Amino acid sequence: MQRGSEEDRKSADDRERLSDRQRHAAAVLARVDSAELRIEKLVQGGDGLARLEGVPILVARTAPGDLVRIRISERRVGWARAEVDELLESGPGRRPPPCPVFDRCGGCDLQHIEDSLQGPLKAAAARETLERLGGLRLATEPVLLTGEPWGYRLRAQWRVAGEGPTVRAGYFARRSHDLIPTTVCPILDPRLERELASLPDRLRNVAEPPRRLDVAVGDDGPSYAPLVEGFPHGALDLAVGELGFQFDSRTFFQAHRGLLPRLVEEVAGSHRGELAWDLYAGVGLFALALRARYTRVTAVESDRIAVRYLRRNARDQEAPEPIEIHNISAESFLQHAATRPDRVVVDPPRTGLSRSVVQSLLTLRPERLTYVSCDPATLARDLRALIPTYEPERLVFLDLFPQTAHLETVVHLAQRS
Repeated sequence: MQRGSEEDRKSADDRERLSDRQRHAAAVLARVDSAELRIEKLVQGGDGLARLEGVPILVARTAPGDLVRIRISERRVGWARAEVDELLESGPGRRPPPCPVFDRCGGCDLQHIEDSLQGPLKAAAARETLERLGGLRLATEPVLLTGEPWGYRLRAQWRVAGEGPTVRAGYFARRSHDLIPTTVCPILDPRLERELASLPDRLRNVAEPPRRLDVAVGDDGPSYAPLVEGFPHGALDLAVGELGFQFDSRTFFQAHRGLLPRLVEEVAGSHRGELAWDLYAGVGLFALALRARYTRVTAVESDRIAVRYLRRNARDQEAPEPIEIHNISAESFLQHAATRPDRVVVDPPRTGLSRSVVQSLLTLRPERLTYVSCDPATLARDLRALIPTYEPERLVFLDLFPQTAHLETVVHLAQRS
């Protein structure tokens, strides 16, 4: 009873302290509309963090060390967002953004920060999120892998407005659905940037241009979706190390051409065994690499178009045993799974793993689990549930999205003894 009472008192004290912080923040934010602040660091999402009388203020498009005059744009419980009214002093890593529409476009977040600093700043922010929210503790330091910061992107989504002589193409503005027309985008593979430059002229001849165009490029290409007369479409070929893949602009495929082989090598790892599962397998990027290390590989993917390419990609690679492919959700597959695999790789969407997938993995208890994530916050949530059963062995950050706030994370976990 005494221990329970102590815990109850501690919980009440925590709630009271939280309430005090909230009341203090509300009082400060109620009387302040603008201020001069120094940016301390980048946080998850790419915003700069400053403090106003101890209250966290997130300021977009800033760099560590910047001194800025800010205007509060959004008040939340305990914190606020702000916009820069004036840059008073530049931090040591700030530079003029190379893209002429960066200040308005919502596609990139970090072009105002030197290339060499972006990866380490994003990795530090992601690590803080994983440790604070996920309870992650590592015996070894995380690894950061970076590649070409410009001209790397193999996929894009372009927005279109108007028709005939008034047609415009580009990207949405930051936190808006307003179209920012542009004919340049230096993060794109040069072949895609040329496509973007010619897009308005080509669309003027289309009777009803689609409002959105998905485009991708491989070793050949490009390929567009939806189907528009006069625009190429269909399968693309891409070599990743010794493996070959087909995909198209409708399917998910990692966008950084230069880092793809290192991503595949990192996820597949050096471990070998009898049975491996690749959940959320897409077109087979990891499943094909796992087949060289495991006697049997099972790939699970719910998207029917991706599965069509997965079957084709698996068939085109020589191997003693074919990959077993299931065109169902990970939840449905795990619900009926009876055999415990040696290894499971998961690469879920940004929302992370569902509760049922986490629970199924904890019930099956594969010896090794590799989690590939594009969102440290949802990864942290899932790790908090997994870490009591699994020991984190290796953490790798891959900057697959230079000039943006996004960062890919690979966590290798082994079953605790």
